[in-house]
Amino acid sequence: MSESNAVPLSILIPTKNEERNIVACIESVSWADEIIVFDSYSDDNTLQLAQSLGAKIVQRRFDNFSTHKNWAMANIQFKHKWLLIVDADERITDELREEIRQLFMQQPDCKGYYIARKNYFWNTWVKHGGRFPDWQLRLLQVGYGHYEQRIVHEHMLLNGKAGFLKHPLINYDYKGIDRYFDRQNTYASMEAVEVFNMLYGTSDAQQIKPTLFAKGPARNRFLKNIAYRYLPFRPLIKFIWMYFIKLGFLDGKIGFRYSVLQMFYEYQVSLKLEELQDPDSPITKKYQAYLQPTIQQPTKKG
Repeated sequence: MSESNAVPLSILIPTKNEERNIVACIESVSWADEIIVFDSYSDDNTLQLAQSLGAKIVQRRFDNFSTHKNWAMANIQFKHKWLLIVDADERITDELREEIRQLFMQQPDCKGYYIARKNYFWNTWVKHGGRFPDWQLRLLQVGYGHYEQRIVHEHMLLNGKAGFLKHPLINYDYKGIDRYFDRQNTYASMEAVEVFNMLYGTSDAQQIKPTLFAKGPARNRFLKNIAYRYLPFRPLIKFIWMYFIKLGFLDGKIGFRYSVLQMFYEYQVSLKLEELQDPDSPITKKYQAYLQPTIQQPTKKG
């Protein structure tokens, strides 16, 4: 695309060893005037591929998801006042591109916009099971948003009115089931830390406000908090919710596999949450820096 036709928009793509995904990702946003790859010192061909496609490179050591991306939004000098954050395993569709282009031809009346994600698993769109639409606030005016203080599954806090775009982006990452298990194991540990802080912490971390009647992440956070506070047998309930109530069975074999794996993920979180109650456990020592300093350690039973 010629510079005269480029959309006046900056793109931020966080990366770490994404040589499998980075080319398709950058090509899907090549219509934007500025593309920045925010890299955590990849040791594969991610940077070479990104630079060959004209992307700018900024590097920083990764610590956790929210702090890392907040640093980028606060310290990178973006060329344009509007920013679109895209993960390396995500793709912007032609329909979404045109919707954003039309939005910028007018005067946007919001400071940020939620975009739905179409999540793929095993080369298949997981349409049911409560996985679509998966609303994420990704398009925002620079200086009007930052990520909540959460080390995983973090959401954007927007200082201003938010809107919702009609067309989704594609979340497609096929790096094999080994990578999937490794990532889910790490995510489960970090999620257990966040649940532990929610249950036993007394500090006021800046996070998204859980609200039952909101649309998107705020409602999901409300239901998750209720589940961890009051529901027994959460892994089983998660499977029933996804596979039967949210019609995951309509996705066939993939729907069953995905629902089972999400049930196992919840079981991992539960086990890790129990282990965190031991101040001498390996997981407690590993994530000590992220446990709130005002934690009231639960009393052990027995």
